[in-house]
Amino acid sequence: MKLPLIALTMGDVSGIGPQLLDALCSRSEIFELCRPVIYGNAKVLNRAAERAGSSLNVISIDCVSDEIEFQPGTAFCIDRGQLDVADAAPCQIDARSGRGAYDYLVSAIDDCLAGKIDAITTAPLNKESLHLAGIDYPGHTEILADRCQVHDFGMMLYLPHSDVIKPTSGLGIVHATLHTSIASVPRLLKTADISEKIRLISDLSRVMGASTPRVAVCALNPHAGEHGLFGDEEARIIAPAVEQAQQAGIETTGPLPADTLIRRAVNGEFDAVVAMYHDQGHIPFKLLGFDQAVNITLGLPIVRTSPSHGTAFDIAWSDTVPDTKGITEAIKAAVKLAAHRQHQQ
Repeated sequence: MKLPLIALTMGDVSGIGPQLLDALCSRSEIFELCRPVIYGNAKVLNRAAERAGSSLNVISIDCVSDEIEFQPGTAFCIDRGQLDVADAAPCQIDARSGRGAYDYLVSAIDDCLAGKIDAITTAPLNKESLHLAGIDYPGHTEILADRCQVHDFGMMLYLPHSDVIKPTSGLGIVHATLHTSIASVPRLLKTADISEKIRLISDLSRVMGASTPRVAVCALNPHAGEHGLFGDEEARIIAPAVEQAQQAGIETTGPLPADTLIRRAVNGEFDAVVAMYHDQGHIPFKLLGFDQAVNITLGLPIVRTSPSHGTAFDIAWSDTVPDTKGITEAIKAAVKLAAHRQHQQ
């Protein structure tokens, strides 16, 4: 049985993405997990290989075929973006880099929807470069949802089981609101949306190995609002969502104060957490496992994962050896989710 075909998108070519892909394809580990196909720019990937002093053999292809022999030291690259992306300056905001990241992602999405590949793992893009190119999306998640034509979706950070993360299936956290200002969060919170996020992360936790997922829901305000002293969003918006999930048969607890909830989840009391806004979930998860945290997009008809770090302009295209732990964990998650989806079909 053949290993799954995983699309690795290059992301922002001015950032760390090309170096990560060079490092991955130069080693054997990734080829024991999957058949990797790069969606990016072959010229940029060759430049990254030269910079690293690797002997990576970059081969441009139009599409995946059964005749391709995948092996360490060889990278097959599909480039459906504009060629001028290779002229983008390293470690700088550049519209060409933003356009390239978008083109590679959309091409991979379309191929995944068409069944040509099994899953997507994305290298980081830069939101400023994306906007400079005239692409009006906050990030990967929203592009994926729009291209896949789904309305109920979520961004989940996942940490695998370890000495620190006690739940045997790992720990996931999904966000009720995502790329938006803190000031806008209270008015954006809706009971139906929170309830849907509970369902999505419960389903995903089951795929990752939790037989009966235990979901905890964060409060928005300190001390869960202190019975209305610090706000009424808990009673008015969040608690009804928890009740709806419970009535649907999902083991759900909350709203709970976020400052203690995460610790309880890490210690094994819960398998999944629903956060109310971006940093409420991202800060503790990146503190717990910055190099291992995986971003998984929920609610899509396809599988998409990514490392949780950004484009790393501070170290990209330097002599610093890129750390591939994050993207390797993302590929492992993509392989697992793709296998589950294939089994269902």
